[in-house]
Amino acid sequence: MGLIDTHTHLESFARHGTLAGALERARAAGVETMITIGTSPDDWLLYRELAAAHAADRLVRHTVGLHPCSVDGGWAAAVAQIEAHWGRAATPLAAGARTESAPCPVALGECGLDRFHLPKDPAEAAQIFAGQRAAFEAQLVIAKKLGCPVVVHSRGAFAECVAMIDASGVDWQRVVFHCFTEGAAEMAELTRRGGFGSFTGILTYKTADNIRAAAKAQGLARFMLETDAPYLTPMPHRGKPNEPAFVRHTAEFAAKEVFGVSDATLVQISADNARRFFNL
Repeated sequence: MGLIDTHTHLESFARHGTLAGALERARAAGVETMITIGTSPDDWLLYRELAAAHAADRLVRHTVGLHPCSVDGGWAAAVAQIEAHWGRAATPLAAGARTESAPCPVALGECGLDRFHLPKDPAEAAQIFAGQRAAFEAQLVIAKKLGCPVVVHSRGAFAECVAMIDASGVDWQRVVFHCFTEGAAEMAELTRRGGFGSFTGILTYKTADNIRAAAKAQGLARFMLETDAPYLTPMPHRGKPNEPAFVRHTAEFAAKEVFGVSDATLVQISADNARRFFNL
């Protein structure tokens, strides 16, 4: 029974030529599967190829989605490509890639809303945020049609994301708010709808009492782990680039400091939750 990192970004490792080492360290740390998260057409094909290359050992699975910070004037054309990744119309693998059929994405995302990175100019910010809303709404339509899990990015826009998902008719039991950084009250809004929050290395930070409270409010029976690598490195490596192998530190902290269970119990339950949610 291995760890599952439900949210990582392998593109950064591939770009820096360090992917092979990161994957090997993840294996050595007991990571069974990592889900590399699509953010724009720039990484979708790479992730599809990685998933195909690991079809046998299932170390790498992938998603396809348009991150709110990737929404620009061409967002509609990008979103129009998403559905094809679940069918035979998907872009063929690049020359030299393995020839077996590429696994389908395990979720649509990450998609959502982000106020944190908006420009200071109110008019410009309003225009960009309107584009984010339109792109999120369009992706929720696709997710409802496909019946697939949805990975939500919500930063400074929790209530708006919840309202849009409510309006979309997407099955809340297939929705996860990744890198959950709200409190117990917001978690209650998710759980009463059937949705999930997943937790990064922020859980291990001294100042993250509200996030630990949210994890406890959701409960171990619904708990899922992620790194969001190369960001949000857990203790004791905070300040260094994050990587999938470091999910073990978050797991061990959550076991001891949040839920009061053995490491093995935390790993088993969180991995089982991820398998069910993403149909791994």
